[in-house]
Amino acid sequence: MIRGQPVPLSPSPPRFTSDPNILHLYLHIPFCHRICPYCSFYKHTPGETDLARFIDALLSEARRRSSELQSPILKTVYLGGGTPSMLSPTLLRRLFTGLQEAFDLSDAEEINLEANPATFSRNSAETYAELGINRVSLGAQSFHPEILATLGRQHQPADIANSVRLLREAGIENVSIDLMFSIPGQTIEHWGDTLAQALALDPLHLSAYNLTYEEDTPYFESLECGDYHDDPDLNEEMFTLAHHTLTERGYSHYETSNYARGGHSSKHNRAYWKGADYLGLGPSAVSTIRTRRWKNVPDTTRYMHQIEQVGHAESEIENLSTSQLDLERIALMLRTDQGVPTRHLSEVAPERIEQLVAEGLAERARESLRLVGRGALLVDSIVEHLIS
Repeated sequence: MIRGQPVPLSPSPPRFTSDPNILHLYLHIPFCHRICPYCSFYKHTPGETDLARFIDALLSEARRRSSELQSPILKTVYLGGGTPSMLSPTLLRRLFTGLQEAFDLSDAEEINLEANPATFSRNSAETYAELGINRVSLGAQSFHPEILATLGRQHQPADIANSVRLLREAGIENVSIDLMFSIPGQTIEHWGDTLAQALALDPLHLSAYNLTYEEDTPYFESLECGDYHDDPDLNEEMFTLAHHTLTERGYSHYETSNYARGGHSSKHNRAYWKGADYLGLGPSAVSTIRTRRWKNVPDTTRYMHQIEQVGHAESEIENLSTSQLDLERIALMLRTDQGVPTRHLSEVAPERIEQLVAEGLAERARESLRLVGRGALLVDSIVEHLIS
């Protein structure tokens, strides 16, 4: 989402002119035991990385940003990656102790940790609860061993159920099971069975992501050379199966790929989709505070060095205009059940909106434009239709 060329790092980034007061925090933990061939996020195996030094760099960045932002109140905290559940209980305690010193976490409504099955123990789960982590996104992806092997995942289906059990026994009820469809070799029967096995665990939240072939990944190379194929008809069939299966079981389809029960939608992601200010810490993390956006250098070693030497790791900076922010609101909020407020559509040609409504892909509701029917499946092409 960062546009334009990287700018030279200054020894001291400008202080923000006013306190945004409410903020959402993202921490990027880039370490993985094994690199999945479909993933395009910045990540790597720990190798020789000094993990304690890495945590100290995160905390140094946290203290600096907290001072610049005049000690903001955090509403949500999200640990993503990578595989944050790789961090030991000792390192997590070190991290959370420092975060609590840098920020006011007393009003944090959601503290989320991404975890892979079989990457944490009972002791780890109990540590999560002790530290105030109240939501875990469990990267299950599939309940079929052969599909997990295709994805490069190390866990087995039984590990998923065991991980859910460990989290619940530790007192963390808000567990999201993250699944993926249209994986090479996956049939509609595989997908239906994966949905059934996930539902048998009675999660409060489910994510169902359509595999995308991202550049600079082995999967994209396989697509380019013809070994893998992206089948739009199968994508639609699997999307529709997930939608009907989950909504019939009482899950609210609140975003293109996300379903929640009992109001347990992701507060952090909802804030992001609405355009709330968010601060990203760690290598490759992106921040947007009002109209200023920056991205940290996507290199762990350089990140630690720059934090230690100059106090920040900014590598790309952008000042956003109102029209740019409106276009982003359209792209993000159209993915949600609330839709995009019409005030953000001022630069969209009215006839383009009318065409979507006439075709039954969108509707106007409470001064918003909301996708309906097949519109949710076609969200990416609809966004392009509106803003191109």
